[in-house]
Amino acid sequence: MSAQNQIRRKTVRDIAKAKGGEPLVCLTAYDATVAHILDPHCDILLVGDSVGMVVHGLPSTVGVTIEMMILHGQAVMRGASQAFVVVDMPFGSYETNADQAFLNAARIMQETGCQAVKIESGAYAATQIRHMVERGIPVMGHVGLRPQATNVDGGFRAKGRTDEEWTRAIEEAVAADEAGAFAIVVEGVAPDLADKITATVSCPTIGIGASANCDGQILVTNDMLGMTDWVPKFVKKNADLKTEIETAAKLYAEEVKSRAFPGAAQTYKLRKTAKS
Repeated sequence: MSAQNQIRRKTVRDIAKAKGGEPLVCLTAYDATVAHILDPHCDILLVGDSVGMVVHGLPSTVGVTIEMMILHGQAVMRGASQAFVVVDMPFGSYETNADQAFLNAARIMQETGCQAVKIESGAYAATQIRHMVERGIPVMGHVGLRPQATNVDGGFRAKGRTDEEWTRAIEEAVAADEAGAFAIVVEGVAPDLADKITATVSCPTIGIGASANCDGQILVTNDMLGMTDWVPKFVKKNADLKTEIETAAKLYAEEVKSRAFPGAAQTYKLRKTAKS
């Protein structure tokens, strides 16, 4: 393939240009096969720490490790060639201090080849984001509902329902933006708060359970495909793959038990030799 015909992977500059323009299309991906399928349709693929719950069956994202994120990040990078790939930094890998955040982010980027990392934006976030960006690591922020804080919040709770939460969400978004975040995920807040954040910060906002006026949207792919029994209110199921998979597995089991599978089309025949 000539250099002119090679597919160019999206860059942080492409994402930044989306502010106020055509919405960014973002989905999660955890393996090479799904990443390859989603790649032509997405601007951003997020290797989310939601992998802990979706793939590994954990009760929350708190138990996810750096090693898990690297393993899945490597798989997604093998499957995607166009989308901008972001890998979540897991709980405990960036909160302590800026140097901890940089060293762990550098390891994730070096071992996966991803284009950026994402952190959940508590009060510490601006310091960590600035430290990483100044050292060459693009960082995506995350405000509003923060899954890694589920133990503090007592579950997955929407944010911005009190004056204090409203103010904190805006302050954290502004701090992340001013520190150099190239984009900010806004999760689980009312549309008017999401609109306020989007209008206030200079970088693109990516909504999930927020507002259609955000600069982009993201969902957990398995939720969007209808592969899970329960989904948050903000999820729109565009397929029912759970039923499709169950139907296919049932048919397979029936054909195996009846010896209808494998049939002639799925078996090999001996090749005749010249002498025979």
